[in-house]
Amino acid sequence: MIEGVKIKEIKRICDDRGMFSEVIKFGEDTYCEVKQTSYTVTYPGVIKAFHWHKRQYDVWFPVSGEMQIVLYDLREDSSTKGETQVIYAGESNPLLVLIPPGVVHGYRVLGNEKCALFYHTSQAYDPKDPDEERIPFDDPSIGFDWSTKNR
Repeated sequence: MIEGVKIKEIKRICDDRGMFSEVIKFGEDTYCEVKQTSYTVTYPGVIKAFHWHKRQYDVWFPVSGEMQIVLYDLREDSSTKGETQVIYAGESNPLLVLIPPGVVHGYRVLGNEKCALFYHTSQAYDPKDPDEERIPFDDPSIGFDWSTKNR
């Protein structure tokens, strides 16, 4: 696992009325102060990658569909610099993922359904000074193969 990345398994409490889950909770190691929450829906097969932040933490929670999350540690002072981490999350595997500054992140939608993602950030987006650096999804320095492998 990449240093500083935190994953929380989301527990579902189900009964005859429906389902309840706690997602972000003060005091847990996946908590960071949230200054903006955004919501996106992405179509099957789409890759949204890569970007990273200098100051901002991202906290991702995919609520429907399935996604392959890919993280790459770009931080010079990290013990996991240059390492890649792959996380499968979504409706069938509900996870909350805390992504620290300096960790490159992106995802691919798996299956035939749209994927819905809530992402909470520790900084509000400022179009005059955006804290976002982009890297192409196929950047050779990361070298991630997005194709699905048959076993």
